[in-house]
Amino acid sequence: MKELKKVNILITGPPRSGKSTLIEKIIKELVKKGFTVRGVSTPEVREKGRRIGFKIIDLATGEWKWMAHINIFSPYKVSKYGVDLDAIENIGVKAILSAIESADVIIIDEIGKMELFSERFKEAVRRALDSSKPVIGTIGLKLRHPFADEIKRRRDVTIVFLTREKWEEIYNQIISMIFQ
Repeated sequence: MKELKKVNILITGPPRSGKSTLIEKIIKELVKKGFTVRGVSTPEVREKGRRIGFKIIDLATGEWKWMAHINIFSPYKVSKYGVDLDAIENIGVKAILSAIESADVIIIDEIGKMELFSERFKEAVRRALDSSKPVIGTIGLKLRHPFADEIKRRRDVTIVFLTREKWEEIYNQIISMIFQ
């Protein structure tokens, strides 16, 4: 089995450029090679073509909750979505901390406005980046936030810009970065 390299890779790019799809393909490749991949995913959910919210999913257990939804009433809002801080902390933070302990590779899809309402989420991301494990995550292209700026400036973080046209090239680049 190939050896993994300690890398912190954050994928960014315009909306719908395929960031989450790219992470899914990377996960499949790593699992196929026998590595344990854990962490968190936050897919959007659409109903009749209309986005209604976002789930937060523990990749190890499959456990999920609504992270944000048009029908959640919360002091934390992004656009028309109420954000459930409890879901972020009880699913997302727990999944990241568990991945630090038990995974070969940590996935954080994504670091965005909603997740950054949680101080515990930010601390879990810091701990993941500081760990000895490779971290692959996504971060919003236009995300303006002190924490996002802090992690983007880290010397041990590589920012990878994804476009639909460069999808295959970026996939190959990230796979070669992960393996020594």
